[in-house]
Amino acid sequence: MTDSQRLLAACDALLEPARFKDYGPNGLQVEGKPQVRKIVSGVTASLALIEAAVAAQADAIFVHHGLFWRGWDGRNNGPIVGWMKQRLALLLAHDINLLAYHLPLDAHPTLGNNAQLGLQLGFEVLQGAPHRFGEQQLGFMGLGMFADAPALAAHLEKTLKRPVVQVGRAGKAIKKIAWCTGGAQGYFEAAIAAGADAFITGEISEPQAHIARETGVAFFACGHHATERYGAPAVAAQVAQQLGLVHEFIEVDNPA
Repeated sequence: MTDSQRLLAACDALLEPARFKDYGPNGLQVEGKPQVRKIVSGVTASLALIEAAVAAQADAIFVHHGLFWRGWDGRNNGPIVGWMKQRLALLLAHDINLLAYHLPLDAHPTLGNNAQLGLQLGFEVLQGAPHRFGEQQLGFMGLGMFADAPALAAHLEKTLKRPVVQVGRAGKAIKKIAWCTGGAQGYFEAAIAAGADAFITGEISEPQAHIARETGVAFFACGHHATERYGAPAVAAQVAQQLGLVHEFIEVDNPA
């Protein structure tokens, strides 16, 4: 068991949220009980995850997607109604701390979403600043060896256990692979400029299909949730071990 402020300090020390310009607040989003014995990790602070955490008797929840985004800064908050009321009411009723880290969790060099996705996919992750790209250097680069885009698509589907959208590069070998988890389709052009043969992310928008065909760089959309399943449990497990806490990852499936 540990103090909730010590838990927050350990997460902040590991993820360094002050380094990032983000879409919402990182760190403690909802204050719960002062003493923490068990922490549950998950991707999103959905009602289903909170209900599962209550059933698991958790004292804290650690997620990538928290409750509060743009406009929710502690001063000019919107109305607490509907789904927001339901989630907050359940957290407050059971005195559960909610900690959320968005871009800091994507970026951590070994435990973050990008690093952990590369590990899951078996890529040789290239370390250091020259191998980062995109806004705030969130994108990762690595090496793999695939005969062509369909071969890499098959590997992605087998590993992530879901269909992927693949565009471009049929018949051309793939070695240098770039990726950025979640909704990072806008990083595609930065990945191309960095010399990638292929780019992996969670989602695709209309322009990326044309760019993939015209540049010969393969684009893979593998699911926002599916690409961001690995960072939260990796970080929460390390912090739990450091502080002597019980940790459990709870998967709430999401087709997006």
